[in-house]
Amino acid sequence: MIDFRSDTVTRPCSKMRDAMAQAEVGDDVYGDDPTVNELEQWSAKRHGFEAALFCSSGTQANLLALMAHCERGDEYLCGQQAHNYKFEGGGAAVLGSIQPQPIENEKDGTISLTKLEQAIKPDDSHFARTTLVSIENTINGKVLPLSYLAELRTFVNKHQLSLHLDGARVYNAATALDVDITEIAQHFDTMSVCLSKGLGAPIGSLLLGPTDLIVKARRWRKVLGGGMRQAGILCAAAKIALTQNVDKLKIDHENAQYLAHQLNSIAGFDVNVEQVSTNMVFVKVDKSIDIYAAATALKAQDIIISPSEHMRLVTHLDISKTDIDSFITALKAVLI
Repeated sequence: MIDFRSDTVTRPCSKMRDAMAQAEVGDDVYGDDPTVNELEQWSAKRHGFEAALFCSSGTQANLLALMAHCERGDEYLCGQQAHNYKFEGGGAAVLGSIQPQPIENEKDGTISLTKLEQAIKPDDSHFARTTLVSIENTINGKVLPLSYLAELRTFVNKHQLSLHLDGARVYNAATALDVDITEIAQHFDTMSVCLSKGLGAPIGSLLLGPTDLIVKARRWRKVLGGGMRQAGILCAAAKIALTQNVDKLKIDHENAQYLAHQLNSIAGFDVNVEQVSTNMVFVKVDKSIDIYAAATALKAQDIIISPSEHMRLVTHLDISKTDIDSFITALKAVLI
């Protein structure tokens, strides 16, 4: 199967499966799982934070961060395209009684500091209390500049706000910038890291932050049904993802560039190659092409895409350059 829908479709490698089978485990709700404890302690130190919490998903990690930072009636500022606003079921409002204030993202994925400042509510009982700024990196495959992160840190300090990073693909950002992950992490109070996307673990995300906030997040994790028992089975795979798969992201980025160029060679497909900076390729498909019929024909050949006139294709651990060649050949054939 060649699956371009997302980097969430990666499957655990044999090394991960062996580690999961051999993991030393305990009851994590009691704090007794040594593999979970080791991963959390190692991850906190590795990313430059005081503490870490293993979560079942990126959605859960982001929600826990929002609920740890904000009280009922508080507000967080975020991008209009932010996952924790647009794509995570409205969890902050539904479960946290937290008001999101979305602001249109700029073309480069950033949020204007001027617009952020204008959105901060006065200290008045008529308004929700603005408490937090949350951003995403990467966002739609775009990498936020380090200079912007530094400016954002100065901004939140000035306005006495906290700063959270939805870092679902933050390692893709670090890889594209060719910097250590701490160069990004240093600007944030809390950061989530998804382990089950490009890093290839089967399940899980981390929430990183100061000890007091992680203690609050751990309590909310239990309340939300996220307390897991022998979770060391999952954390064994997660440790491999963080220690052995980060360097492989560069290959995903190179493959995305290759895929973009190959798609541009097909009439009716248009990719702005200069905007392909990580593992996502956004393709404009001409209306003369029935991309939905093409997708059906490709699926019969075990090639899966998410068809659209503005289509996203994602490279990952389970997509090789040979797979891309096979896809391009098959695509050309079904378009005839």
